[in-house]
Amino acid sequence: MAGRLGGKVAIVTGAGSRDDGIGNGRAISILFAREGASVLLVDRRRAAAEHTASLVAGENGEAAPFEADVTSETACRAMVQAALDRWGRLDVLVNNVGIGIAKRVTDLTLDEWELQVRVNVTSMVLASKHAIPAMLASAGGGVILNISSIASQRGRGLAPYAASKGAVEALTRAMAADHGRDGIRVNAIAPGPAYTPMVAAGGMTESVREARRKATALGLEGTAWDIAAAAVYLCSDEARWVTGVVLPVDGGVLVN
Repeated sequence: MAGRLGGKVAIVTGAGSRDDGIGNGRAISILFAREGASVLLVDRRRAAAEHTASLVAGENGEAAPFEADVTSETACRAMVQAALDRWGRLDVLVNNVGIGIAKRVTDLTLDEWELQVRVNVTSMVLASKHAIPAMLASAGGGVILNISSIASQRGRGLAPYAASKGAVEALTRAMAADHGRDGIRVNAIAPGPAYTPMVAAGGMTESVREARRKATALGLEGTAWDIAAAAVYLCSDEARWVTGVVLPVDGGVLVN
């Protein structure tokens, strides 16, 4: 264990992934455990969380699966309590759960809009609502990391998704201001077009995949490990003077 998160207890929502793939939540969970954190692996699909737990255990890391739908306040309260019951403290919350509805507003139903906001924004509000008091009581402070998207700035054809991620970024800055003097740092990562199991499951062709790679300033395809590496930094004490930041991890798409 390298120890950059040694002694810390983290909750990662959306910690499973599709099948054996490595999505953002699974990669973050594995790297957190490698860096010495104890990780509660939250996912609405218990089997997916259990698979992540087995990968962590295979590296002698410390993690436990927890089945929850984080759009439920009851579930958010329960996951925080589960971390406290198992490890006695809470230091880090990673709000990673999200879905994407690729439609224009003229094609969108009200139910789709409300689902987009409930999963991508309300879940973060509810999880943070219950995590912050637990962090203050058990650890005297902590870190919240929200996963956004560069779609908040480049949202063509993704209006509901882009709007929800814009809300995530506004929420991040507001919570950073509200809770900074409590010792709570709040930041966000805005991933670019990384190739993940969720993207692959959408039936992406190789030509589209190659076009996404070429759209980056670096000319490199990103993976969930790139997102996870940034998450380790932002949740470690190395970032003790960093809060209210939205960090693009996109290979330079936004500057290309």
